[in-house]
Amino acid sequence: MEATGRGLFPNKPTLPAGPRKRGPLLPAAPPPPSPSSLPLDSLLLHLTAAPAPSPAPRRPHPTPTPAHSFLSPAAQALVLAISSHPLPTLQGFLASRRDELLRADIPSLLKALELSGHWEWALALLRWAGAEGAADVAALEMVVRALGREGQHDAVCDLLDEMPLPPGSRLDVRAYTTVLHALSRAGRYERALQLFAELRRQGVAPTLVTYNVVLDVYGRMGRSWPQIVALLEEMRSAGAEPDDFTASTVIAACCRDGLVDEALTFFEDLKARGHTPCVVTYNALLQVFGKAGNYPEALRVLKDMEQNGCQPDAVTYNELAGTYARAGFYEEAAKCLGTMTGKGLLPNTFTYNTVMTAYGNVGKVDEALALFDRMKKSGCVPNVNTYNLILGMLGKKSMFTVMLEMLDEMSRSGCTPDRVTWNTMLAVCGKRGMEDYVTRVLEGMKSCGVELSRDTYNTLIAAYGRCGSRTNAFKMYNEMTIAGFAPCLTTYNALLNVLSRQGDWSTAQSIVSKLRTKGFKPNEQSYSLLLQCYAKGGNIAGIDAIEKEVYGGTVFPSWVILRTLVIANFKCRRLEGIERAFQEVKARGYKPDLVIFNSMLSMYAKNGMYSKATEIFDSIKQSGLDPDLITYNSLMDMYAKCSESWEAEKILNQLKGSQVKPDVVSYNTVINGFCKQGLIREAQRILSEMIADGMAPCVVTYHTLVGGYASLEMFSEAREIISYMIQHNLKPMELTYRRVVDSYCKAKRYEEAHDFLSEVSETDPNFDKKTLCTLADRIEDAQFGR
Repeated sequence: MEATGRGLFPNKPTLPAGPRKRGPLLPAAPPPPSPSSLPLDSLLLHLTAAPAPSPAPRRPHPTPTPAHSFLSPAAQALVLAISSHPLPTLQGFLASRRDELLRADIPSLLKALELSGHWEWALALLRWAGAEGAADVAALEMVVRALGREGQHDAVCDLLDEMPLPPGSRLDVRAYTTVLHALSRAGRYERALQLFAELRRQGVAPTLVTYNVVLDVYGRMGRSWPQIVALLEEMRSAGAEPDDFTASTVIAACCRDGLVDEALTFFEDLKARGHTPCVVTYNALLQVFGKAGNYPEALRVLKDMEQNGCQPDAVTYNELAGTYARAGFYEEAAKCLGTMTGKGLLPNTFTYNTVMTAYGNVGKVDEALALFDRMKKSGCVPNVNTYNLILGMLGKKSMFTVMLEMLDEMSRSGCTPDRVTWNTMLAVCGKRGMEDYVTRVLEGMKSCGVELSRDTYNTLIAAYGRCGSRTNAFKMYNEMTIAGFAPCLTTYNALLNVLSRQGDWSTAQSIVSKLRTKGFKPNEQSYSLLLQCYAKGGNIAGIDAIEKEVYGGTVFPSWVILRTLVIANFKCRRLEGIERAFQEVKARGYKPDLVIFNSMLSMYAKNGMYSKATEIFDSIKQSGLDPDLITYNSLMDMYAKCSESWEAEKILNQLKGSQVKPDVVSYNTVINGFCKQGLIREAQRILSEMIADGMAPCVVTYHTLVGGYASLEMFSEAREIISYMIQHNLKPMELTYRRVVDSYCKAKRYEEAHDFLSEVSETDPNFDKKTLCTLADRIEDAQFGR
């Protein structure tokens, strides 16, 4: 423990602690400010009034179908008549030409329509033929492949449901592969796997493309690594060696489930088998390490990529920028823009979005907005994701006026709010603890016809958790499973977030066990939330256990995990733990953010290590960060505790003239410092300034003054303040009364202490008998030496 005393600031003025001519004890407090509320109605109005998405431009009239050599003149005329007829009345037209159509070769007609780009007319003809019993497997194959080429995945799925294959018939492998791809894109994973099993039962040999599509199905399902490994073995046994698409698909599956080791093992095995990775494969591996927060390994992948002659592309730098962003290196993320331009690669919307996210992660909203303007001036058009991430940043900073302006701009640009926009609003309301507003936004979302997705349920779980409503959070989890959405790692992390706010580490441990049994691996966020649970619940053993895994190499020490270790140790007042985590942050090359610095400063201040606290304050400024209110309040608290209240007041005065305005804690800290030094008049002066500056005193303010007056045996003033508190419904604490009682006892004025208790028991409606008995016993113990 470091020494304290007047040697720190020898030139400070000294004032007598004795009473002066007394003026008004308590100046009139300002009226309480009206609480700033979220302008939800205006935000909902902007969301619901936003223009509907404009339909894709369509031909006003289909172009005539050119002649095809494989068709007879009569068939060519029939195709021309079909393709020239408007779609809304096409079924009636087909019915009118029924006999002619039934005599024709339906697959040939479908092929001609598809070759001329009239896939919608081909689909309508197939449905008509199916209803007439004239559609065979060849016709179905023709249309399925056409829809697949057009990316009409939902239409493929609907067609498969409408026109099941006749018993004993089967599609060719190309058509089956198209259907599998459509089912994957539509999220119908179980149906896709059933179809793949049926394909193999029928003796259809899967191609490499078919295997790749099924690998993608497993990857999108999640928790399927054993099935992926088994399918890779089957592929090789069938003579289908993995290609670049296979490699990127498998590594992407690892990325979704946080399987870092498995991804690296698979990648190295590919190279050992003679496969030369392409840029897509490297990009997938880069994303694995980036999402895991392991930026050193991500940089190693980039180096390996360049050494093997594989030139990075725009996606590479997008992933690299995202990796930097997750590790807190916002400046390095921003430099990726310049690097791309220097290599002749144009940053796209995704690049700008990634760098803006990096700024948002460290609270630099102004820089993100400046980059947003730069993006538009460069000709890069913002998309709905851009607006969503900007809205999320503004919501975190409670910049609701700017949010309204951004929604208005979003509407004018023709960018329609999507499900993520609504999810962002749910998250904003949750962050502010506005449970009723979360429910209202959810109702507004449903009224606009926006379907709830798994992401929406995850957002709702997190939002209700932030509002302290564990019941509603787990209710959303149950509704999600009933709706048929399988929980993912994000879901379990959302539940951990709920539990972390309550410190329910026991249930949190069971959630982690459950996600492991489901085939997921905890990621950096999972460990971070579990640490928060342990810190909130005071489970030091739990923090120790994770520390051993991190420092022992079992869990990668990402920036997020080390940052949380700093905060968790700070909350548990563990000096050794916080110092080790802080040193590890620096040793790993990470940049501490303001939260880390503030935690260190406060910890050193609370332990009387004032020179180290000052070093941390200097480090904040050297790092290019702007100290915030928490920083300055911690410094004021440090000075107040070491009897340097004049220095604390200097910081208070600096805050008044800066953009970082003092709050009630700032004033209370200085008042408390003067009271502890016995400079009660200076404390009252700060109170007067506080009220004159429009800051309403709170219970703690008056409690501090009561203790200050009582310690100087100025009991009439102390009692006057207590009367003021009772009259203004500020509810004095038991500790407030105890300080007065103890001061009476210290002065051996026991009768006056009893009179004081009698007085407040009659005037304070919140003063219960239990408190009265407890305080009376303290007087008796002090009086009779018990």
